[in-house]
Amino acid sequence: MQAIRKIGVALLIATSPGTGRGAELIAPQSMRAIGTIDARFQSYNVEMVEVTGGRFWKPYAQGDMQHDRYAYRPPIDLSNPRLRKLAAALGPAYLRVSGTWANATFYAGAESPPVTPPAGFNTVLTRAQWRGVIAFAHAANAEIVTSFAVSPGSRGTDGAWTPDQAQGLIDYTRRLGGHIAAAEFMNEPTLAATNGPPSGYDAKAYGRDFKIFRDWMRRSSPGTLIAGPGSAGESGITTRDLLAASSERLDRVSYHHYNTLSPRCGVHDDPAKALSEDWLSRTDAALAIYRGLRDEFEPGKPIWLTETADAACGGNPWDATFLDSFRYLDQLGRLAKAGVQVVMHNTLAASDYGLLDERTFRPRPNYWAALLWHRLMGTTVLDTGIATSPGLHTYAHCHPATKGTASMLLINISQRGSRAVTLAAPADRYTLGARRLPSASVQLNGLTLTLTGSDDLPRIAPRAEPAGRLRLPPASITFLVMPDVAACR
Repeated sequence: MQAIRKIGVALLIATSPGTGRGAELIAPQSMRAIGTIDARFQSYNVEMVEVTGGRFWKPYAQGDMQHDRYAYRPPIDLSNPRLRKLAAALGPAYLRVSGTWANATFYAGAESPPVTPPAGFNTVLTRAQWRGVIAFAHAANAEIVTSFAVSPGSRGTDGAWTPDQAQGLIDYTRRLGGHIAAAEFMNEPTLAATNGPPSGYDAKAYGRDFKIFRDWMRRSSPGTLIAGPGSAGESGITTRDLLAASSERLDRVSYHHYNTLSPRCGVHDDPAKALSEDWLSRTDAALAIYRGLRDEFEPGKPIWLTETADAACGGNPWDATFLDSFRYLDQLGRLAKAGVQVVMHNTLAASDYGLLDERTFRPRPNYWAALLWHRLMGTTVLDTGIATSPGLHTYAHCHPATKGTASMLLINISQRGSRAVTLAAPADRYTLGARRLPSASVQLNGLTLTLTGSDDLPRIAPRAEPAGRLRLPPASITFLVMPDVAACR
């Protein structure tokens, strides 16, 4: 009788003349499961250059990008209580310590590291710094993902890669009770001409080196997943050439994607594009390329996006604002629905695309977006039952903690008009918005999100919404939590 009553309410709402045109019906009972994602789906990068200290992308606040787009930064303090607390709130996650700088980083296997890197390397990673990575990973409930040096110093007299450096890092990690969950051979081999390998490095050399790496990894750390190739763009060596040359036999197929390059690298995008369908759909275009290559060379292997943000080269000027939260959450929703298993945001706390401010470690809008996703969107992906609608993007997952409950993400990218949906049953509502765009702060149900005086996260409280018509404000992001969903029992 209760079920009949609920169906009757849903039909009444759906056919009520008050719903109006364009008021899509949200009927959680009709949602069905369409896939699952990794429990560490939402993950992040701490670049190797952050760990060692060095010259990384200069924040826009420092100005003068024309003469130098980099700025020196000391090693990140991974023992910082605020940083650890905020990272732990996103766990479980993968912590990827890699990036372009990792390709030429020397691991100092002694407690007294050299003052300058040996020939063939650019930077030194000390034991103390790597201990800090392992301790941070434990504190943040994160599993470590990394890559290894491939610069001239990591090679034998014949020019082939040697695993000596990588072996030292694996052994020391194990000795400290740590674990490298997954590894890519190198960072972004498609850009090998400019990111560390010897001059003239090509797909044939990569194939030779990858086979050495793969065989060594299977012997030395059989519990570590091999991911690759970790491509970024196809302007140098192509991913197809890499896969064909190496007969990869990967555990995970990985790639990198940025919508664009930042002004540091010569591209000046109009922020008005950030809420366009073209801008948001670039995620799909990149995935289509690498999924096609996966299907051809490594059929059935899970796909990981191991480095992503709005703009490469440190982020666009608006990436530290709420304007980028639309891309961030829409990308997570799209990729989960498409079956991608892990998405690693670049970075946790460096330059303008960091989830946290690099000086204070205080949350930026994307951190609050990440926190809501983490708390509300579980590993079972649902079909929302709502047809694709320009300007309104919808995604749904089972709730990560409450059995029988679903969470739905609704993104209204229109800055001019609100959108109406119809709830077939009551729901808890969490709406993110800002008084203006772009904005360095974000509001949840009208209240600005900020840490408490003791650095604790604020109470994330929903607003109860009855069944019926629901208005989604212009340029807003709404999560709805709905109980009694059959697909989530």
